[in-house]
Amino acid sequence: MNTPLTNGSHHIGLTVSKLEESAAFFTDFLGWKELKRNEDYPSIFVSDGQIMITLWAIKETPEVPFNRRANIGLHHLALQVSSEEALEHIYQRLTENKIDIEFSPEFVGSGPAKHMMCFDPSGIRVEFFWSGQ
Repeated sequence: MNTPLTNGSHHIGLTVSKLEESAAFFTDFLGWKELKRNEDYPSIFVSDGQIMITLWAIKETPEVPFNRRANIGLHHLALQVSSEEALEHIYQRLTENKIDIEFSPEFVGSGPAKHMMCFDPSGIRVEFFWSGQ
């Protein structure tokens, strides 16, 4: 049997087109903490206490927006939530703040797990997943 050489994630780095707005998505809407900023290579580090995400400001505007079906790269970021109520609360909060929702909370397959998908202000797909337990 092979033993993994890694033990979980340290952080995820995302390149974003709207640094402040993407940081606010995590801090203002989801309750994450801002850990630090780097003005030299504009970035904001945020965390929910379990995972850290580094948001890096884009340096050049892409000719076309990212397309998960046509480009190699991040398909989506999936974040786990602790309860169905938390999933519904996130959905309501994002809807109230006019965040682009791809689909509202729905069953994964025949359930009981549920998920929803939205886009952060920079266009990154973010999934919220509740395991149903």
